[in-house]
Amino acid sequence: MKVLFIGGTGVISSGCAPEALASGFELTLLNRGKSFRAAPQGAEVLVADYHDQAAVERVLAGREFDVVVDWIAFTPDQVARDIAMFQGRVGQFILISSASAYQKPPRSLPITESTPLENPFWAYSRNKIACEQVLMEAYFKDGFPGTIVRPSHTYDKTMVPLRGKITALIRLLEGRPVIVHGDGTSLWVLTHHQDFATGFVGLMGNPHAVGEAFHITSDELLTWNQITELVAAAAGVEANIVHLTSERINRYDPEWGAGLLGDKAHSVIFDNSKLKRFVPNFRAKIPFYQGAQEIVDWYLADRSRLQAEFDPILDQLIDRMIAENQ
Repeated sequence: MKVLFIGGTGVISSGCAPEALASGFELTLLNRGKSFRAAPQGAEVLVADYHDQAAVERVLAGREFDVVVDWIAFTPDQVARDIAMFQGRVGQFILISSASAYQKPPRSLPITESTPLENPFWAYSRNKIACEQVLMEAYFKDGFPGTIVRPSHTYDKTMVPLRGKITALIRLLEGRPVIVHGDGTSLWVLTHHQDFATGFVGLMGNPHAVGEAFHITSDELLTWNQITELVAAAAGVEANIVHLTSERINRYDPEWGAGLLGDKAHSVIFDNSKLKRFVPNFRAKIPFYQGAQEIVDWYLADRSRLQAEFDPILDQLIDRMIAENQ
């Protein structure tokens, strides 16, 4: 099968691209060619900015695909453009949405694919909901072969799953306090991108997946205190945690607050049984303590990576937040 990834070198897609090739798909990536993550050997790479429609139409002229995956659609107009471009040229179109689109706060757990989509706190999530609506309208009205996939918090070796990412890791390495929202006991799910890839590639080209929505997550449940402590343990240090409410964090940093109130402050438990029915071989195998070690080892192997991504403004804000709330 011929597959097109729009993007293909991001955190999640960089795990799926090698898995697709290993599964026998003929893979083409369409992106700007600027990511530090190299395209996997065996993939064709088309270089174009997907926001430049004329350039995209030139490089895709005359091409048809069995599967197209848009990893970088964030607004409904972008999805509408995808539909117009690939109508009649694709056997399955997969939209990457987000599990943050599910109702916040959730009224019941576990979260299933039938959980309502409702997020009054985070514009990012509302845009993803709107993207899904555009795709499903095209499916029901015109038979456009759409599938929706909702990742939750998916990571690779380059992604510290704490606010500030590298800034938080540096603070841990230096023995300085890091902020964890609430009392740190809300439940969260982290998924390694290689585990995500197993489920995702199983949906590619699967005719039963057309018209359906899926989330793909690990079944491992961790508190935010545990997540922070596992990153610290991987670095050989003890976590110095300061707790602040999500509402107070939001007053200092609305961007941080939106991601908490609209997603991470709420306990989540995902029911992956639907995915397992469609992809029987799916099983998340990488626990976060292993993933945390992979992250820390990658950054400490070349400490210039730490400094390249350090955010001094956020670092100073964290110090001020802690000082003013002791």
